[in-house]
Amino acid sequence: MLLAVIAASLAITAPRFMGYSIYNIVSGSMEPEIPVRSVIYVESAEPESIQPKDIIAFQGGDSIIAHRVVENRVVEGKFITKGDANAEEDMQPVDYAELVGRVAAHYPLLGGLMALYTSNIGKAYVICFAACGVMFNLLAGKIRGQKR
Repeated sequence: MLLAVIAASLAITAPRFMGYSIYNIVSGSMEPEIPVRSVIYVESAEPESIQPKDIIAFQGGDSIIAHRVVENRVVEGKFITKGDANAEEDMQPVDYAELVGRVAAHYPLLGGLMALYTSNIGKAYVICFAACGVMFNLLAGKIRGQKR
């Protein structure tokens, strides 16, 4: 049980040590490419290196938005973006200063696990599973000791 908790947590924590930012997708604007409840791993990138068709993450008010780049206007320092599921381009161009980075990978359904882990109930589950794993390990040690 302890190994299961560790393995499930690694997909969320290990990429942070490799320099990725991790975000949970809560809207369907990038479906079917990136479904709702997916997790995206975002790597930092120079704005000038972003190409059309790249998916970028950017600051949009109080949230992070992931949309596809339609055009990179280097001279103006802005991106024209569009969600794959949206009929039209985004109304406001994205300033280079708002760029978080380029989406390097996305994993469907991992966002649900991430949302669970960050909720109070999810934290309680993780603690209970970890405690059960420790208790099973102690119990196995006592059983092995009695057999000898």
